[in-house]
Amino acid sequence: MTRQSTVSRKTKETDITVSVNLDGRGQCDISTGIGFFDHMLTALGVHSGMDLTVRAVGDLQVDCHHTVEDTGIVLGQAVAKALGDKSGIARYGTAFIPMDEALGFCSLDVSGRPFLVFNVPFIKAKIGEFDTQMTEEFFRAFAFHSGITLHAKVEYGKNDHHMCEAVFKALAHALKAAVSPKDGTLSTKGALD
Repeated sequence: MTRQSTVSRKTKETDITVSVNLDGRGQCDISTGIGFFDHMLTALGVHSGMDLTVRAVGDLQVDCHHTVEDTGIVLGQAVAKALGDKSGIARYGTAFIPMDEALGFCSLDVSGRPFLVFNVPFIKAKIGEFDTQMTEEFFRAFAFHSGITLHAKVEYGKNDHHMCEAVFKALAHALKAAVSPKDGTLSTKGALD
């Protein structure tokens, strides 16, 4: 069984298509028009081991908000679609990732019950053309549209680039662990949702 999907979403603000293969080799082809965000999505794909293609065109003349949030929505939908009924996965994943002076943490449950706890104390408003506050919006959109309970935190750090990259890579490694194959459905109910 190949766990892959493609999802497209078009609004007056964005036009986004995302393809994922959860059993890929971390091959990425990312284009959002936001350089640092492309870098973070590439890190997410490479470190999770999923093949990830993202084509996003958004109203960047306004700011990066709609493009980043809507990419999180579509990526979440694509992961949920690729997982199907979520049977046969480990379900839980946790990772600590050091990035120089910063330490990122992520723990997640592919539960069908979306939730986000996010604690990353960014120092500046921007990294390149990427608004640092959009990191939380991306994580929220991804969590709620993938049906994942997601806790993300930077334990400490001084460089916003490092802190952001550490938490994206922690998400990647936690996701890789959670979607890894396992017999049956890890739930006392016998189903995830």
